[in-house]
Amino acid sequence: MILNVKKKNFIRLFVSYLIVFFMVVVIIYPLIWTVGASFNPGNSLISTSIIPKNPTLDHYKELFAGKESLQYGQWYLNSLKISIFTMIGTVISVSFTAYAFSRFRFKGRKNGLVLFLLLQMIPQFSALIALFVFAQMLGLMNSHWLLIFLYIGGLIPMNTYLMKGYLDAIPVSLDESARIDGASNTRIFLQILMPLSRPMIAVIAMNGFTNPLGDFVLSSVILRDPESYTLPIGLYNLVNDVMGASYTTFAAGAILISIPVAVIFVMLQKHFVSGLTAGGTKG
Repeated sequence: MILNVKKKNFIRLFVSYLIVFFMVVVIIYPLIWTVGASFNPGNSLISTSIIPKNPTLDHYKELFAGKESLQYGQWYLNSLKISIFTMIGTVISVSFTAYAFSRFRFKGRKNGLVLFLLLQMIPQFSALIALFVFAQMLGLMNSHWLLIFLYIGGLIPMNTYLMKGYLDAIPVSLDESARIDGASNTRIFLQILMPLSRPMIAVIAMNGFTNPLGDFVLSSVILRDPESYTLPIGLYNLVNDVMGASYTTFAAGAILISIPVAVIFVMLQKHFVSGLTAGGTKG
Protein backbone atom coordinates (compact mmCIF):
# COMPACT_ATOMS: atom_id res chain seq x y z
CA MET A 1 0.00 0.00 0.00
CA ILE A 2 2.77 2.39 0.97
CA LEU A 3 4.68 1.48 -2.21
CA ASN A 4 1.62 2.23 -4.34
CA VAL A 5 1.22 5.65 -2.70
CA LYS A 6 4.90 6.43 -3.26
CA LYS A 7 4.63 5.26 -6.87
CA LYS A 8 1.60 7.48 -7.48
CA ASN A 9 3.35 10.46 -5.87
CA PHE A 10 6.43 9.83 -8.02
CA ILE A 11 4.33 9.67 -11.20
CA ARG A 12 2.51 12.89 -10.30
CA LEU A 13 5.78 14.64 -9.49
CA PHE A 14 7.37 13.40 -12.71
CA VAL A 15 4.42 14.55 -14.83
CA SER A 16 4.43 17.94 -13.07
CA TYR A 17 8.14 18.45 -13.73
CA LEU A 18 7.67 17.30 -17.33
CA ILE A 19 4.91 19.87 -17.91
CA VAL A 20 6.97 22.63 -16.27
CA PHE A 21 10.02 21.68 -18.35
CA PHE A 22 7.96 21.74 -21.55
CA MET A 23 6.54 25.19 -20.73
CA VAL A 24 9.99 26.54 -19.88
CA VAL A 25 11.37 25.27 -23.19
CA VAL A 26 8.47 26.81 -25.14
CA ILE A 27 8.91 30.17 -23.41
CA ILE A 28 12.69 30.37 -22.98
CA TYR A 29 13.91 28.81 -26.23
CA PRO A 30 12.74 31.63 -28.57
CA LEU A 31 14.25 34.19 -26.20
CA ILE A 32 17.60 32.40 -26.06
CA TRP A 33 17.59 32.03 -29.86
CA THR A 34 16.91 35.77 -30.30
CA VAL A 35 19.70 36.68 -27.88
CA GLY A 36 22.09 34.39 -29.75
CA ALA A 37 21.03 35.86 -33.10
CA SER A 38 21.69 39.39 -31.87
CA PHE A 39 25.35 38.49 -31.20
CA ASN A 40 25.82 36.39 -34.33
CA PRO A 41 27.83 37.87 -37.25
CA GLY A 42 26.06 38.35 -40.56
CA ASN A 43 22.49 39.22 -41.47
CA SER A 44 20.75 35.87 -41.88
CA LEU A 45 19.09 33.68 -39.25
CA ILE A 46 19.78 30.53 -41.27
CA SER A 47 23.39 30.39 -40.12
CA THR A 48 22.50 31.46 -36.60
CA SER A 49 23.08 29.05 -33.72
CA ILE A 50 21.86 29.40 -30.16
CA ILE A 51 25.40 30.03 -28.96
CA PRO A 52 27.27 32.16 -31.54
CA LYS A 53 30.73 30.89 -32.50
CA ASN A 54 32.10 34.40 -33.04
CA PRO A 55 29.91 36.71 -30.94
CA THR A 56 29.96 40.38 -31.84
CA LEU A 57 28.36 43.63 -30.67
CA ASP A 58 28.29 45.07 -34.18
CA HIS A 59 24.52 44.79 -34.50
CA TYR A 60 23.95 46.75 -31.29
CA LYS A 61 26.44 49.40 -32.40
CA GLU A 62 24.71 49.57 -35.78
CA LEU A 63 21.42 50.49 -34.13
CA PHE A 64 22.96 53.64 -32.65
CA ALA A 65 25.33 54.45 -35.53
CA GLY A 66 23.44 57.66 -36.30
CA LYS A 67 22.35 56.76 -39.82
CA GLU A 68 19.65 59.03 -41.20
CA SER A 69 17.53 56.03 -42.22
CA LEU A 70 18.00 54.27 -38.88
CA GLN A 71 16.64 56.38 -36.01
CA TYR A 72 16.55 53.63 -33.41
CA GLY A 73 17.31 55.93 -30.47
CA GLN A 74 14.43 58.23 -31.42
CA TRP A 75 12.07 55.28 -31.82
CA TYR A 76 13.13 54.00 -28.42
CA LEU A 77 12.40 57.34 -26.75
CA ASN A 78 9.05 57.58 -28.54
CA SER A 79 8.04 54.14 -27.28
CA LEU A 80 9.09 54.92 -23.72
CA LYS A 81 7.20 58.22 -23.76
CA ILE A 82 4.01 56.59 -25.03
CA SER A 83 4.28 53.61 -22.67
CA ILE A 84 4.97 55.68 -19.55
CA PHE A 85 2.13 58.14 -20.12
CA THR A 86 -0.23 55.31 -21.08
CA MET A 87 0.67 53.48 -17.87
CA ILE A 88 0.06 56.58 -15.71
CA GLY A 89 -3.19 57.46 -17.49
CA THR A 90 -4.47 53.88 -17.33
CA VAL A 91 -3.80 53.51 -13.61
CA ILE A 92 -5.51 56.81 -12.77
CA SER A 93 -8.56 56.34 -15.01
CA VAL A 94 -9.09 52.67 -14.14
CA SER A 95 -8.74 53.34 -10.40
CA PHE A 96 -11.46 56.02 -10.42
CA THR A 97 -13.73 54.08 -12.76
CA ALA A 98 -13.44 50.82 -10.83
CA TYR A 99 -13.99 52.64 -7.51
CA ALA A 100 -17.19 54.19 -8.84
CA PHE A 101 -18.53 50.86 -10.12
CA SER A 102 -17.53 49.01 -6.95
CA ARG A 103 -18.66 51.37 -4.20
CA PHE A 104 -21.51 53.41 -5.65
CA ARG A 105 -24.95 52.51 -6.97
CA PHE A 106 -26.11 54.83 -9.72
CA LYS A 107 -28.43 54.79 -12.71
CA GLY A 108 -26.90 52.98 -15.67
CA ARG A 109 -24.30 51.14 -13.56
CA LYS A 110 -25.21 47.65 -14.81
CA ASN A 111 -25.55 48.85 -18.38
CA GLY A 112 -22.15 50.47 -18.12
CA LEU A 113 -20.55 47.22 -17.01
CA VAL A 114 -22.25 45.34 -19.85
CA LEU A 115 -21.06 48.00 -22.30
CA PHE A 116 -17.48 47.58 -21.05
CA LEU A 117 -17.76 43.84 -21.58
CA LEU A 118 -19.10 44.29 -25.11
CA LEU A 119 -16.38 46.79 -25.99
CA GLN A 120 -13.77 44.30 -24.86
CA MET A 121 -15.18 41.68 -27.23
CA ILE A 122 -14.83 43.91 -30.30
CA PRO A 123 -11.44 43.42 -32.01
CA GLN A 124 -9.29 46.54 -32.12
CA PHE A 125 -8.64 46.32 -35.84
CA SER A 126 -12.36 46.64 -36.59
CA ALA A 127 -12.20 50.34 -35.68
CA LEU A 128 -8.95 51.16 -37.48
CA ILE A 129 -10.63 52.93 -40.42
CA ALA A 130 -12.74 55.05 -38.08
CA LEU A 131 -9.70 55.94 -36.00
CA PHE A 132 -7.74 56.86 -39.13
CA VAL A 133 -10.52 59.18 -40.34
CA PHE A 134 -10.89 60.58 -36.81
CA ALA A 135 -7.17 61.39 -36.62
CA GLN A 136 -7.25 63.07 -40.03
CA MET A 137 -10.31 65.16 -39.16
CA LEU A 138 -8.62 66.43 -36.01
CA GLY A 139 -5.30 66.95 -37.75
CA LEU A 140 -3.60 64.63 -35.26
CA MET A 141 -1.82 62.23 -37.58
CA ASN A 142 1.64 61.41 -36.17
CA SER A 143 0.45 62.59 -32.76
CA HIS A 144 1.80 60.58 -29.83
CA TRP A 145 -0.79 62.11 -27.53
CA LEU A 146 -3.68 60.85 -29.66
CA LEU A 147 -2.10 57.41 -29.60
CA ILE A 148 -1.74 57.59 -25.81
CA PHE A 149 -5.42 58.48 -25.36
CA LEU A 150 -6.45 55.65 -27.69
CA TYR A 151 -4.34 53.15 -25.75
CA ILE A 152 -5.78 54.35 -22.45
CA GLY A 153 -9.32 54.08 -23.80
CA GLY A 154 -8.67 50.56 -25.06
CA LEU A 155 -7.24 49.44 -21.72
CA ILE A 156 -10.02 50.83 -19.52
CA PRO A 157 -12.77 48.18 -20.02
CA MET A 158 -10.92 44.97 -19.13
CA ASN A 159 -8.72 46.56 -16.46
CA THR A 160 -11.80 48.14 -14.88
CA TYR A 161 -13.31 44.68 -14.55
CA LEU A 162 -10.13 43.39 -12.92
CA MET A 163 -9.87 46.35 -10.54
CA LYS A 164 -13.57 46.29 -9.66
CA GLY A 165 -13.38 42.60 -8.78
CA TYR A 166 -10.45 43.31 -6.50
CA LEU A 167 -12.18 46.26 -4.80
CA ASP A 168 -15.34 44.18 -4.33
CA ALA A 169 -13.27 41.74 -2.27
CA ILE A 170 -12.23 44.51 0.15
CA PRO A 171 -14.81 44.66 2.98
CA VAL A 172 -17.16 47.64 2.83
CA SER A 173 -16.92 47.74 6.62
CA LEU A 174 -13.55 49.48 6.22
CA ASP A 175 -15.28 52.31 4.36
CA GLU A 176 -18.03 52.52 6.98
CA SER A 177 -15.54 52.61 9.86
CA ALA A 178 -13.62 55.39 8.14
CA ARG A 179 -16.81 57.40 7.56
CA ILE A 180 -17.69 57.10 11.26
CA ASP A 181 -14.28 58.66 11.98
CA GLY A 182 -15.11 61.53 9.63
CA ALA A 183 -13.24 60.41 6.50
CA SER A 184 -14.53 61.60 3.15
CA ASN A 185 -14.90 59.44 0.03
CA THR A 186 -11.69 60.94 -1.35
CA ARG A 187 -9.73 60.04 1.78
CA ILE A 188 -11.20 56.53 1.85
CA PHE A 189 -10.24 56.08 -1.79
CA LEU A 190 -6.69 57.42 -1.46
CA GLN A 191 -5.67 56.23 2.00
CA ILE A 192 -7.53 52.94 2.42
CA LEU A 193 -8.62 51.36 -0.84
CA MET A 194 -5.67 52.32 -3.04
CA PRO A 195 -2.96 51.05 -0.64
CA LEU A 196 -4.88 47.79 -0.23
CA SER A 197 -5.17 47.52 -4.01
CA ARG A 198 -1.45 47.79 -4.75
CA PRO A 199 -1.15 44.27 -6.21
CA MET A 200 -3.88 44.99 -8.77
CA ILE A 201 -2.56 48.49 -9.45
CA ALA A 202 0.83 46.92 -10.20
CA VAL A 203 -0.82 44.51 -12.66
CA ILE A 204 -2.69 47.35 -14.38
CA ALA A 205 0.48 49.45 -14.52
CA MET A 206 2.33 46.55 -16.11
CA ASN A 207 -0.44 46.09 -18.67
CA GLY A 208 -0.48 49.80 -19.41
CA PHE A 209 3.26 49.87 -19.99
CA THR A 210 3.71 46.72 -22.07
CA ASN A 211 0.65 47.08 -24.32
CA PRO A 212 1.86 50.15 -26.29
CA LEU A 213 5.44 48.87 -26.30
CA GLY A 214 4.50 45.85 -28.39
CA ASP A 215 1.66 47.29 -30.47
CA PHE A 216 2.13 47.52 -34.21
CA VAL A 217 -1.34 47.70 -35.78
CA LEU A 218 -2.77 50.86 -34.18
CA SER A 219 0.51 52.76 -34.10
CA SER A 220 1.15 52.04 -37.80
CA VAL A 221 -2.21 53.62 -38.66
CA ILE A 222 -1.60 56.85 -36.72
CA LEU A 223 2.15 57.29 -37.11
CA ARG A 224 3.45 57.88 -40.65
CA ASP A 225 6.51 60.06 -40.10
CA PRO A 226 9.75 58.08 -39.44
CA GLU A 227 10.67 60.49 -36.64
CA SER A 228 7.44 59.66 -34.79
CA TYR A 229 7.74 55.88 -35.20
CA THR A 230 7.65 53.56 -32.21
CA LEU A 231 9.94 50.55 -31.94
CA PRO A 232 7.61 47.96 -33.54
CA ILE A 233 7.11 50.12 -36.66
CA GLY A 234 10.74 51.12 -36.82
CA LEU A 235 12.02 47.55 -36.50
CA TYR A 236 9.51 46.32 -39.08
CA ASN A 237 10.74 48.88 -41.59
CA LEU A 238 14.28 48.05 -40.57
CA VAL A 239 13.86 44.47 -41.73
CA ASN A 240 11.80 45.20 -44.84
CA ASP A 241 13.26 48.39 -46.29
CA VAL A 242 16.24 50.00 -44.64
CA MET A 243 18.83 47.30 -44.15
CA GLY A 244 17.86 44.60 -46.64
CA ALA A 245 16.31 42.06 -44.27
CA SER A 246 18.97 42.29 -41.57
CA TYR A 247 17.33 39.87 -39.15
CA THR A 248 20.26 39.79 -36.74
CA THR A 249 20.11 43.58 -36.32
CA PHE A 250 16.36 43.20 -35.85
CA ALA A 251 17.08 40.65 -33.10
CA ALA A 252 19.40 43.12 -31.35
CA GLY A 253 16.73 45.82 -31.51
CA ALA A 254 14.09 43.42 -30.19
CA ILE A 255 16.25 42.40 -27.23
CA LEU A 256 16.70 46.03 -26.18
CA ILE A 257 12.90 46.44 -26.03
CA SER A 258 12.80 44.00 -23.10
CA ILE A 259 15.04 46.18 -20.90
CA PRO A 260 12.38 48.75 -19.84
CA VAL A 261 9.85 45.93 -19.32
CA ALA A 262 12.29 44.16 -16.99
CA VAL A 263 12.98 47.42 -15.13
CA ILE A 264 9.27 48.13 -14.62
CA PHE A 265 8.68 44.56 -13.44
CA VAL A 266 11.50 44.80 -10.88
CA MET A 267 10.10 48.12 -9.63
CA LEU A 268 6.56 46.73 -9.26
CA GLN A 269 7.13 43.15 -8.15
CA LYS A 270 7.25 43.94 -4.42
CA HIS A 271 3.74 45.42 -4.63
CA PHE A 272 2.31 42.14 -5.87
CA VAL A 273 2.77 40.71 -2.37
CA SER A 274 3.15 43.66 -0.01
CA GLY A 275 0.11 45.56 -1.24
CA LEU A 276 -2.34 43.52 0.82
CA THR A 277 -0.83 44.74 4.09
CA ALA A 278 0.30 48.22 3.03
CA GLY A 279 -2.86 50.08 4.01
CA GLY A 280 -4.26 47.93 6.80
CA THR A 281 -2.71 49.93 9.64
CA LYS A 282 -3.23 53.44 8.20
CA GLY A 283 -5.45 55.79 10.16
